Amino acid sequence: MEKIKKIIVSKTHAGERLDIFVAEKLKTTRSQIEKLLKQNRITLNGALPKKGGQVVRGGDMVEIAEQHKSRTVQHSPNNGAIEQLDNQSSEKIKRLEDYKITVISETPNYVIVNKPTGLLVHETQAHEKNTLVAWLIKKYPKIKTVGDSPLLTPATAGSRLFKIGAVRDKEGRGVVAEAKTFRPGIVHRLDKEASGLMVVAKTQPMFDHLKDQFKNRTVEKEYWALVHGKVAKDWDEVNFPIARSENADRMAARPLLSAVRTTANPSAPPLGKGRTTSPSFEEGDHGGVAAAKDARTEFLVEKRFVNFSLLRVTLHTGRMHQIRAHMLAYNHPLVGDPLYFQKKRPRKWDEKLGRLFLHSTKLSFSDLNGQKQVFQSELPTQLTEFLTQLK
Repeated sequence: MEKIKKIIVSKTHAGERLDIFVAEKLKTTRSQIEKLLKQNRITLNGALPKKGGQVVRGGDMVEIAEQHKSRTVQHSPNNGAIEQLDNQSSEKIKRLEDYKITVISETPNYVIVNKPTGLLVHETQAHEKNTLVAWLIKKYPKIKTVGDSPLLTPATAGSRLFKIGAVRDKEGRGVVAEAKTFRPGIVHRLDKEASGLMVVAKTQPMFDHLKDQFKNRTVEKEYWALVHGKVAKDWDEVNFPIARSENADRMAARPLLSAVRTTANPSAPPLGKGRTTSPSFEEGDHGGVAAAKDARTEFLVEKRFVNFSLLRVTLHTGRMHQIRAHMLAYNHPLVGDPLYFQKKRPRKWDEKLGRLFLHSTKLSFSDLNGQKQVFQSELPTQLTEFLTQLK
Protein backbone atom coordinates (compact mmCIF):
# COMPACT_ATOMS: atom_id res chain seq x y z
CA MET A 1 0.00 0.00 0.00
CA GLU A 2 1.29 3.44 -0.89
CA LYS A 3 2.47 5.67 1.93
CA ILE A 4 1.09 9.19 1.70
CA LYS A 5 2.72 12.10 3.52
CA LYS A 6 0.30 14.90 4.36
CA ILE A 7 1.40 18.47 5.05
CA ILE A 8 -0.87 21.36 6.01
CA VAL A 9 0.42 24.74 4.85
CA SER A 10 0.86 27.14 7.77
CA LYS A 11 0.20 30.87 7.55
CA THR A 12 3.94 31.60 7.58
CA HIS A 13 4.32 29.69 4.29
CA ALA A 14 1.27 31.18 2.60
CA GLY A 15 2.18 32.75 -0.74
CA GLU A 16 5.13 30.42 -1.43
CA ARG A 17 5.48 28.32 -4.58
CA LEU A 18 4.29 24.75 -4.18
CA ASP A 19 7.54 23.19 -5.45
CA ILE A 20 9.70 25.31 -3.15
CA PHE A 21 7.42 24.65 -0.17
CA VAL A 22 7.53 20.87 -0.68
CA ALA A 23 11.28 20.86 -1.36
CA GLU A 24 11.86 22.65 1.93
CA LYS A 25 9.61 20.28 3.88
CA LEU A 26 11.14 17.13 2.36
CA LYS A 27 14.67 18.57 2.57
CA THR A 28 15.37 17.82 -1.07
CA THR A 29 16.02 19.71 -4.30
CA ARG A 30 13.43 21.45 -6.44
CA SER A 31 14.42 19.26 -9.39
CA GLN A 32 13.39 16.20 -7.39
CA ILE A 33 10.06 17.82 -6.64
CA GLU A 34 9.58 18.52 -10.35
CA LYS A 35 10.01 14.80 -10.98
CA LEU A 36 7.40 13.99 -8.34
CA LEU A 37 5.00 16.46 -9.95
CA LYS A 38 5.51 14.90 -13.39
CA GLN A 39 4.83 11.48 -11.88
CA ASN A 40 1.55 12.76 -10.40
CA ARG A 41 2.80 11.99 -6.90
CA ILE A 42 1.87 15.37 -5.40
CA THR A 43 -1.64 16.73 -4.98
CA LEU A 44 -2.88 20.04 -3.63
CA ASN A 45 -6.22 19.89 -1.84
CA GLY A 46 -6.94 16.52 -3.46
CA ALA A 47 -6.24 17.58 -7.05
CA LEU A 48 -3.23 17.69 -9.32
CA PRO A 49 -1.60 21.13 -9.23
CA LYS A 50 -1.54 23.04 -12.50
CA LYS A 51 2.20 23.68 -12.15
CA GLY A 52 5.02 23.61 -9.65
CA GLY A 53 4.89 27.38 -9.36
CA GLN A 54 1.31 27.33 -8.10
CA VAL A 55 1.00 29.43 -4.94
CA VAL A 56 -0.07 27.73 -1.72
CA ARG A 57 -2.36 29.28 0.89
CA GLY A 58 -2.65 28.83 4.62
CA GLY A 59 -4.67 25.71 5.40
CA ASP A 60 -3.98 24.00 2.06
CA MET A 61 -3.42 20.25 2.20
CA VAL A 62 -0.43 18.90 0.29
CA GLU A 63 -0.12 15.14 -0.14
CA ILE A 64 3.00 13.35 -1.40
CA ALA A 65 3.17 9.71 -2.46
CA GLU A 66 6.44 8.43 -1.02
CA GLN A 67 6.68 4.98 -2.59
CA HIS A 68 8.14 4.23 -6.01
CA LYS A 69 4.76 3.85 -7.67
CA SER A 70 3.23 6.93 -9.21
CA ARG A 71 -0.42 7.74 -8.82
CA THR A 72 -2.90 9.10 -11.30
CA VAL A 73 -5.56 11.58 -10.24
CA GLN A 74 -8.59 11.78 -12.52
CA HIS A 75 -10.91 14.72 -12.19
CA SER A 76 -14.60 13.95 -11.91
CA PRO A 77 -17.28 16.20 -13.43
CA ASN A 78 -17.99 17.71 -10.03
CA ASN A 79 -14.33 18.78 -9.65
CA GLY A 80 -13.63 16.01 -7.21
CA ALA A 81 -10.63 13.74 -7.57
CA ILE A 82 -10.48 9.97 -8.01
CA GLU A 83 -7.10 8.56 -7.02
CA GLN A 84 -5.70 5.50 -8.82
CA LEU A 85 -2.38 3.69 -8.76
CA ASP A 86 -0.71 2.92 -12.06
CA ASN A 87 1.88 0.26 -12.79
CA GLN A 88 4.65 2.61 -13.85
CA SER A 89 7.52 2.73 -11.37
CA SER A 90 9.19 6.06 -10.72
CA GLU A 91 12.83 6.82 -11.34
CA LYS A 92 15.28 5.20 -8.97
CA ILE A 93 16.41 7.34 -6.10
CA LYS A 94 19.92 8.61 -6.77
CA ARG A 95 22.57 6.31 -5.33
CA LEU A 96 25.61 7.51 -3.44
CA GLU A 97 27.74 6.18 -6.30
CA ASP A 98 25.97 8.54 -8.69
CA TYR A 99 27.40 11.63 -6.99
CA LYS A 100 30.65 12.86 -8.50
CA ILE A 101 32.88 13.30 -5.45
CA THR A 102 36.39 14.26 -6.54
CA VAL A 103 39.53 13.89 -4.43
CA ILE A 104 41.60 17.03 -5.07
CA SER A 105 44.52 16.11 -2.81
CA GLU A 106 45.33 13.52 -0.20
CA THR A 107 47.93 12.97 2.52
CA PRO A 108 48.11 10.48 5.40
CA ASN A 109 46.58 13.19 7.63
CA TYR A 110 43.84 14.74 5.53
CA VAL A 111 41.94 14.59 2.25
CA ILE A 112 40.61 17.49 0.16
CA VAL A 113 37.37 16.70 -1.67
CA ASN A 114 35.20 18.55 -4.14
CA LYS A 115 31.63 18.06 -2.89
CA PRO A 116 28.91 18.11 -5.57
CA THR A 117 25.66 20.00 -5.18
CA GLY A 118 22.74 18.03 -3.76
CA LEU A 119 24.83 15.91 -1.38
CA LEU A 120 24.55 16.25 2.39
CA VAL A 121 27.79 16.34 4.34
CA HIS A 122 26.35 14.21 7.14
CA GLU A 123 22.98 12.73 7.98
CA THR A 124 20.26 14.69 9.74
CA GLN A 125 17.45 13.45 11.97
CA ALA A 126 15.95 11.90 8.82
CA HIS A 127 18.95 9.46 8.76
CA GLU A 128 19.78 9.93 5.09
CA LYS A 129 22.03 7.26 3.56
CA ASN A 130 23.51 9.37 0.79
CA THR A 131 26.01 11.61 2.56
CA LEU A 132 29.65 12.60 2.19
CA VAL A 133 30.33 10.91 5.53
CA ALA A 134 28.97 7.61 4.20
CA TRP A 135 31.26 7.93 1.18
CA LEU A 136 34.25 8.73 3.39
CA ILE A 137 33.67 5.75 5.66
CA LYS A 138 33.45 3.45 2.65
CA LYS A 139 36.64 4.83 1.07
CA TYR A 140 38.60 5.39 4.31
CA PRO A 141 37.32 2.89 6.95
CA LYS A 142 39.84 4.04 9.56
CA ILE A 143 38.28 7.51 9.56
CA LYS A 144 35.48 6.10 11.72
CA THR A 145 37.65 6.60 14.80
CA VAL A 146 38.54 10.23 13.98
CA GLY A 147 36.67 13.11 15.58
CA ASP A 148 34.88 14.13 18.74
CA SER A 149 33.41 11.50 21.06
CA PRO A 150 30.75 13.46 22.95
CA LEU A 151 29.31 12.38 26.28
CA LEU A 152 25.65 11.69 25.65
CA THR A 153 22.64 10.62 27.65
CA PRO A 154 21.14 7.19 27.01
CA ALA A 155 18.17 8.87 25.34
CA THR A 156 20.27 10.58 22.69
CA ALA A 157 23.07 8.09 22.19
CA GLY A 158 21.20 5.88 19.78
CA SER A 159 20.29 8.67 17.37
CA ARG A 160 23.54 10.59 17.44
CA LEU A 161 26.23 7.90 17.47
CA PHE A 162 27.20 4.81 15.56
CA LYS A 163 27.71 3.14 18.91
CA ILE A 164 30.34 0.48 19.57
CA GLY A 165 31.13 -0.75 23.08
CA ALA A 166 29.45 2.19 24.79
CA VAL A 167 30.33 2.61 28.47
CA ARG A 168 29.39 4.88 31.32
CA ASP A 169 31.71 7.47 32.81
CA LYS A 170 33.08 7.37 36.37
CA GLU A 171 29.95 9.00 37.75
CA GLY A 172 27.73 6.56 35.87
CA ARG A 173 26.34 9.27 33.59
CA GLY A 174 25.44 8.82 29.97
CA VAL A 175 27.52 6.88 27.51
CA VAL A 176 30.85 7.57 25.91
CA ALA A 177 31.51 6.77 22.27
CA GLU A 178 34.56 4.52 22.08
CA ALA A 179 34.84 4.04 18.34
CA LYS A 180 32.60 5.39 15.61
CA THR A 181 31.67 9.05 15.87
CA PHE A 182 28.65 10.83 14.46
CA ARG A 183 30.61 13.03 12.02
CA PRO A 184 33.97 11.25 11.56
CA GLY A 185 36.71 13.52 10.23
CA ILE A 186 34.35 16.46 9.65
CA VAL A 187 35.66 19.80 10.92
CA HIS A 188 33.45 22.09 8.81
CA ARG A 189 30.39 21.85 6.61
CA LEU A 190 29.11 22.90 3.22
CA ASP A 191 25.41 23.36 2.52
CA LYS A 192 23.74 20.50 0.67
CA GLU A 193 22.83 22.83 -2.19
CA ALA A 194 26.37 24.23 -2.47
CA SER A 195 29.42 22.63 -4.07
CA GLY A 196 33.17 22.88 -3.74
CA LEU A 197 36.15 22.30 -1.49
CA MET A 198 36.15 20.63 1.91
CA VAL A 199 39.00 19.35 4.07
CA VAL A 200 38.44 16.15 6.04
CA ALA A 201 40.80 14.92 8.75
CA LYS A 202 42.06 11.33 8.47
CA THR A 203 43.87 11.29 11.82
CA GLN A 204 42.96 12.55 15.28
CA PRO A 205 45.96 14.94 15.54
CA MET A 206 44.96 16.55 12.25
CA PHE A 207 41.33 16.72 13.35
CA ASP A 208 42.29 18.58 16.52
CA HIS A 209 44.72 20.81 14.59
CA LEU A 210 42.08 21.80 12.01
CA LYS A 211 39.43 22.27 14.68
CA ASP A 212 41.67 24.77 16.49
CA GLN A 213 42.25 26.68 13.24
CA PHE A 214 38.54 26.95 12.52
CA LYS A 215 37.93 28.01 16.13
CA ASN A 216 40.62 30.69 15.88
CA ARG A 217 39.36 31.73 12.43
CA THR A 218 42.70 31.27 10.70
CA VAL A 219 41.34 29.05 7.92
CA GLU A 220 40.84 31.00 4.68
CA LYS A 221 37.63 30.24 2.75
CA GLU A 222 36.54 31.82 -0.54
CA TYR A 223 33.39 31.22 -2.56
CA TRP A 224 31.92 32.14 -5.92
CA ALA A 225 28.35 33.41 -5.57
CA LEU A 226 25.90 34.82 -8.10
CA VAL A 227 23.35 37.18 -6.59
CA HIS A 228 20.26 38.94 -7.85
CA GLY A 229 20.57 42.61 -8.80
CA LYS A 230 23.49 44.92 -9.46
CA VAL A 231 25.53 45.33 -6.31
CA ALA A 232 26.48 48.99 -6.07
CA LYS A 233 29.81 48.72 -4.26
CA ASP A 234 32.87 46.99 -5.68
CA TRP A 235 33.73 45.78 -2.18
CA ASP A 236 31.73 45.55 1.03
CA GLU A 237 31.41 43.70 4.27
CA VAL A 238 28.26 42.41 5.97
CA ASN A 239 28.41 41.94 9.73
CA PHE A 240 24.77 41.29 10.66
CA PRO A 241 24.40 38.87 13.62
CA ILE A 242 22.84 35.53 12.70
CA ALA A 243 20.43 33.34 14.66
CA ARG A 244 17.97 30.59 13.89
CA SER A 245 14.65 31.92 12.65
CA GLU A 246 11.15 30.84 13.64
CA ASN A 247 11.36 28.49 10.66
CA ALA A 248 13.84 25.91 11.99
CA ASP A 249 15.24 25.28 8.51
CA ARG A 250 16.43 28.85 8.04
CA MET A 251 18.66 31.37 9.71
CA ALA A 252 17.90 35.06 10.19
CA ALA A 253 20.32 37.97 9.82
CA ARG A 254 19.57 41.39 11.26
CA PRO A 255 21.59 44.63 11.36
CA LEU A 256 23.17 45.63 14.64
CA LEU A 257 21.13 47.88 16.91
CA SER A 258 23.30 50.83 15.96
CA ALA A 259 23.09 52.10 12.40
CA VAL A 260 24.94 49.71 10.10
CA ARG A 261 27.57 51.19 7.83
CA THR A 262 30.19 49.64 5.61
CA THR A 263 33.73 49.49 6.90
CA ALA A 264 34.93 50.99 3.63
CA ASN A 265 33.06 54.22 4.31
CA PRO A 266 31.90 54.67 7.93
CA SER A 267 30.13 57.91 7.06
CA ALA A 268 28.05 56.34 4.30
CA PRO A 269 24.29 55.82 4.71
CA PRO A 270 23.23 52.55 6.34
CA LEU A 271 23.06 49.48 4.13
CA GLY A 272 19.97 48.91 2.06
CA LYS A 273 19.56 52.19 0.16
CA GLY A 274 19.36 54.45 3.17
CA ARG A 275 17.43 52.08 5.39
CA THR A 276 18.58 51.24 8.90
CA THR A 277 16.92 47.83 8.93
CA SER A 278 17.40 44.82 6.73
CA PRO A 279 15.49 45.66 3.53
CA SER A 280 14.81 42.14 2.32
CA PHE A 281 13.11 40.49 5.29
CA GLU A 282 9.37 40.64 4.79
CA GLU A 283 7.11 40.83 7.80
CA GLY A 284 6.52 37.41 9.26
CA ASP A 285 9.15 35.68 7.15
CA HIS A 286 11.71 35.21 9.90
CA GLY A 287 11.97 35.28 13.65
CA GLY A 288 14.04 37.47 15.88
CA VAL A 289 17.66 37.09 16.77
CA ALA A 290 17.69 36.13 20.41
CA ALA A 291 21.01 34.39 21.05
CA ALA A 292 22.32 35.75 17.75
CA LYS A 293 25.98 35.11 16.97
CA ASP A 294 28.40 37.48 15.36
CA ALA A 295 29.02 36.86 11.67
CA ARG A 296 31.24 38.56 9.11
CA THR A 297 31.09 38.18 5.33
CA GLU A 298 33.32 40.10 2.91
CA PHE A 299 32.84 40.25 -0.86
CA LEU A 300 34.29 41.65 -4.07
CA VAL A 301 32.23 42.18 -7.21
CA GLU A 302 33.98 40.28 -10.02
CA LYS A 303 31.44 41.01 -12.76
CA ARG A 304 28.10 42.78 -13.15
CA PHE A 305 25.37 41.63 -15.48
CA VAL A 306 22.11 43.43 -16.29
CA ASN A 307 20.21 41.79 -13.43
CA PHE A 308 22.91 39.88 -11.54
CA SER A 309 26.32 40.26 -9.89
CA LEU A 310 29.07 37.67 -9.65
CA LEU A 311 30.83 37.87 -6.28
CA ARG A 312 33.99 36.43 -4.77
CA VAL A 313 33.05 35.97 -1.12
CA THR A 314 35.37 35.54 1.86
CA LEU A 315 34.02 34.09 5.11
CA HIS A 316 35.54 35.32 8.34
CA THR A 317 33.13 33.31 10.51
CA GLY A 318 31.39 30.01 9.87
CA ARG A 319 27.71 30.37 10.76
CA MET A 320 25.08 28.09 9.28
CA HIS A 321 23.89 29.41 5.88
CA GLN A 322 25.97 32.55 6.52
CA ILE A 323 26.48 33.74 2.94
CA ARG A 324 22.88 32.97 1.99
CA ALA A 325 21.36 34.73 5.02
CA HIS A 326 23.71 37.70 4.77
CA MET A 327 23.14 38.33 1.08
CA LEU A 328 19.38 38.11 1.54
CA ALA A 329 19.62 40.68 4.31
CA TYR A 330 21.84 42.78 2.04
CA ASN A 331 18.96 42.78 -0.50
CA HIS A 332 20.87 40.64 -3.02
CA PRO A 333 19.83 36.99 -2.47
CA LEU A 334 21.73 34.18 -4.16
CA VAL A 335 20.47 32.84 -7.46
CA GLY A 336 18.84 29.43 -7.19
CA ASP A 337 18.35 29.54 -3.42
CA PRO A 338 15.24 27.56 -2.41
CA LEU A 339 15.22 28.92 1.15
CA TYR A 340 16.52 32.50 1.16
CA PHE A 341 14.62 34.43 -1.48
CA GLN A 342 12.34 37.42 -1.86
CA LYS A 343 8.77 36.54 -2.73
CA LYS A 344 8.27 39.56 -4.98
CA ARG A 345 11.44 39.01 -6.99
CA PRO A 346 10.99 37.02 -10.26
CA ARG A 347 12.56 33.55 -10.06
CA LYS A 348 12.65 32.62 -13.74
CA TRP A 349 16.43 32.39 -13.82
CA ASP A 350 16.53 30.52 -10.50
CA GLU A 351 14.35 27.82 -12.03
CA LYS A 352 16.45 27.76 -15.18
CA LEU A 353 19.64 27.18 -13.17
CA GLY A 354 18.08 24.47 -11.02
CA ARG A 355 20.62 24.69 -8.19
CA LEU A 356 22.17 27.14 -5.75
CA PHE A 357 24.90 29.30 -7.30
CA LEU A 358 27.39 28.94 -4.46
CA HIS A 359 30.75 27.20 -4.88
CA SER A 360 33.63 26.87 -2.43
CA THR A 361 36.54 27.82 -4.66
CA LYS A 362 39.50 28.31 -2.29
CA LEU A 363 40.54 26.71 0.99
CA SER A 364 43.72 27.40 2.95
CA PHE A 365 45.02 26.06 6.28
CA SER A 366 48.25 24.92 7.92
CA ASP A 367 49.25 21.26 8.10
CA LEU A 368 50.78 19.49 11.11
CA ASN A 369 54.22 20.79 10.13
CA GLY A 370 52.99 24.39 10.18
CA GLN A 371 53.17 24.69 6.39
CA LYS A 372 50.40 26.66 4.70
CA GLN A 373 48.39 24.60 2.24
CA VAL A 374 46.24 26.26 -0.43
CA PHE A 375 43.70 24.47 -2.64
CA GLN A 376 41.48 25.81 -5.41
CA SER A 377 38.49 24.54 -7.36
CA GLU A 378 37.13 25.93 -10.62
CA LEU A 379 33.42 26.60 -11.11
CA PRO A 380 31.45 23.51 -12.17
CA THR A 381 30.50 23.36 -15.86
CA GLN A 382 26.83 23.86 -15.02
CA LEU A 383 27.61 27.21 -13.41
CA THR A 384 30.04 28.45 -16.06
CA GLU A 385 27.57 27.61 -18.83
CA PHE A 386 24.83 29.42 -16.94
CA LEU A 387 26.97 32.57 -16.79
CA THR A 388 27.33 32.56 -20.57
CA GLN A 389 23.56 32.92 -20.88
CA LEU A 390 23.47 36.16 -18.89
CA LYS A 391 23.72 39.61 -20.42
